Amino acid sequence: MPRFAADRILLSPVGDVWTFLAEPYHLSDWWPGISGIEPDRRGLAPGARWQIRGTEMSAQPMFGPGLLRRPGAAGMLLVTDVVPGRRIAFHLVNEHVEAEIELEPRGEDRTRVGLVVDAPWWAMRRSFPHRALARLYELVQTAAGA
Repeated sequence: MPRFAADRILLSPVGDVWTFLAEPYHLSDWWPGISGIEPDRRGLAPGARWQIRGTEMSAQPMFGPGLLRRPGAAGMLLVTDVVPGRRIAFHLVNEHVEAEIELEPRGEDRTRVGLVVDAPWWAMRRSFPHRALARLYELVQTAAGA
């Protein structure tokens, strides 16, 4: 299975970035192709199962012809690992996509975020992790400035 990776320095402390990422509803704000999340009662915890809704095909050209390219399609996200303040891993069940997000402090007000995605060739474009982290960067900087 192809592996796609990217990393980026965010202009926010690791605690602020973690607070943003730990809120399940924020995933649809920065993960291209997801328009909505309904987390189960466990929230961000290993074994949690979240219902996801996809976006319009034309709005998200990063995905191949899988589930999330059909307008309004639904699927499931399984949280596989959480290390508070450091790491989140999950599996998009219908797409057969594995994702891992890692945070690393870089001084008092900087955070390196790494995103590694294992996906079938048809499920995702190579640019996907870079696009996702660009959206995360914009959101975290907006939140830090507020």
